[in-house]
Amino acid sequence: MSLTLEAQRFLFSTHSGILSTHSAKFTGYPFGSVAPFVLNHQGMPTILISSIAEHTKNISHNAHVSLLVFAGAEDLQANARLTLLAKAEQTDKQNPLMRERYLRYLPQAEQYFDMHDFTFYTLYITQARYIAGFGKMGWMHGTDMQLPTHPLMIEEPSIIEHMNHDHAHNLLAYCQHYHGVHANAAEMIGIDTFGFDVRAHTKTAQRLRFDFETPITHAEEARAALVTMAKACRT
Repeated sequence: MSLTLEAQRFLFSTHSGILSTHSAKFTGYPFGSVAPFVLNHQGMPTILISSIAEHTKNISHNAHVSLLVFAGAEDLQANARLTLLAKAEQTDKQNPLMRERYLRYLPQAEQYFDMHDFTFYTLYITQARYIAGFGKMGWMHGTDMQLPTHPLMIEEPSIIEHMNHDHAHNLLAYCQHYHGVHANAAEMIGIDTFGFDVRAHTKTAQRLRFDFETPITHAEEARAALVTMAKACRT
């Protein structure tokens, strides 16, 4: 697997990071803030932020930002991490596909969509540095990180509805087989080129990531991959 592909798959497994912006108040200083995000189907992080937030004011002053995402907090230097250099651009928070996708991952944000001062910003990656582990690291261009537009972007809602309505038992089996999680309930919340995400309910709710063996681009390929995984759960 190429380092770029590994970095893309890693990014899709994450959902929060440290956003660094150029301070408008204190010139020359970076300003760090916690940033939950949802990736669009091109692999670009989308954040929902308020116009009164310090980082939003900074972005209005200078749209060049950095986003650090990492896996696990036990040993940060040993675990994989990815630093994205990006340009933040305001995007339409009423875009139905992105709004639905964002709220499936972050349902607690629904109230913010009715507030006029909250807006979507998409971080368009210009450069990325991925550290997979000791001695395995490198820079990659933003165009290499960006995924092409596929039918899956449009088909995602119907795939999710079908899986949650007709194949809830398979979702439970995936949780048990691939993660060792015995869930009381589970629902798919997103599917993309590299895999899909499930919210599994035990005593608490947790998000589980499932990777496809090979990337998919449309519903038929998604169906084949999901069937293969369901068969693996029964062996």
